[in-house]
Amino acid sequence: MSAEVPNPAAVRDPAGAIPLEDLHSSLGHPLAESMNFLNEVAQRYPDAISFAAGRPTEEFFGIDSIHRYLDRFREHLLTVFDCDEARAEREIMQYGRTKGIIHDLIARNLAVDEGITVDPESIVVTVGCQEALFLTLRVLRRTSDDVMLAVSPTYVGAVGAAQLVDMPVLPVAGSPEGIDFDDLTRRLDEVAATGRRVRALYVVADFANPSGVSLGLEARLRLLRLAAEHDFLLLEDNPYGLFTSDGEPGPPTLKALDTERRVVYLGSFSKTALPGARVGYVVADQRVTAADGREELLADQLGRIKSMLTVNTSPLAQAVIGGKLLEHDFSLRAGNVREQRTYRDNLRRMLDGLRDRFPPGRHPEVSWNVPGGGFFLVLTVPFAVDDRVLEHSARAHRVLWTPMHHFYGDGVPVNQIRLSVSHVTPAEIETGLDNLAAFLREYRDH
Repeated sequence: MSAEVPNPAAVRDPAGAIPLEDLHSSLGHPLAESMNFLNEVAQRYPDAISFAAGRPTEEFFGIDSIHRYLDRFREHLLTVFDCDEARAEREIMQYGRTKGIIHDLIARNLAVDEGITVDPESIVVTVGCQEALFLTLRVLRRTSDDVMLAVSPTYVGAVGAAQLVDMPVLPVAGSPEGIDFDDLTRRLDEVAATGRRVRALYVVADFANPSGVSLGLEARLRLLRLAAEHDFLLLEDNPYGLFTSDGEPGPPTLKALDTERRVVYLGSFSKTALPGARVGYVVADQRVTAADGREELLADQLGRIKSMLTVNTSPLAQAVIGGKLLEHDFSLRAGNVREQRTYRDNLRRMLDGLRDRFPPGRHPEVSWNVPGGGFFLVLTVPFAVDDRVLEHSARAHRVLWTPMHHFYGDGVPVNQIRLSVSHVTPAEIETGLDNLAAFLREYRDH
């Protein structure tokens, strides 16, 4: 008698389900749902005008430019490899060097645009800036006593990367000047008193996401002094620094001012070249000493971790970015003149539109900050805002924005929203602000 084959559905044990609490703790944090929710809202209301997306403009995208950049980089390799075509093609199409194949071009870009002089070997080319963050925090997190500080509110990706490596993130209060130094000092003393160690402070010194606030020169110098005094690193993330509202360079980056190798510089080409390439980098020129006296760069340690994570960054994607750098003589300021104008005009139009629709004394009372550039500004409204309120705005008024609670990481609603100017047209700004004004008037009396 043949054995009866059981029905797999009938014998599946419901007890075999994996409890969420048995998975990594980051999955249960409010941040884990933030980006998913925001993406889902945008997909559910595709006809809503979005002031939520922090994407670069698509106005100047073109497949032809990708082919042109590839050809330009290939020509560069033929010069480097003495016309060895097979080697040039292999460099672009084969698995590549873990630390990257355009590190020397990035070093030249940093010198031209930012006045930063570094050894190309101190640069690791990464899969977007997010991998750069993860690698840096993974290397720095040694024990459970290691913590990261972050100016609050802050970019959710930085906090998410820290959660993935089990590094606690302690907030430091922001201010109109970028950071509350009294709160930073209190936080440093508090951590030291409990026997823990601050490994790094994450900071966006130029047009921060989400606040749009920048640090002045004196604040930058003070941060460097505190980092040396208290022995921690500054993780300087700089995706928006080129996009000033007046077209002129802002204060020097922290890395350009760094004389003691206190700054790990995190960069991305997503805003300045091509987001789809997913190419970023980290400058980690700190010296690492072994017990036997050997010295290496911190970048070499990041490369070791990367070799076990993503192996390398797509050489094909790097070739596209390298070609753009070569085409513009290593200056992304020169390579983003049109984009700078678009963001500058959009920011001016947004600020003018807010003044027209919300003059002083008119209800609802609304206020906003005036960034000196970048993609974002923050609107303060007369009621607390959460995701439910955002969904009502999208459904009833066809306008999207980002609730600021997503950048505090605790899920507690606050009476502020982030508006982005980077991925909208002038006509969308005008219509979107009309819709936003109608929503605020209606919801004030809700």
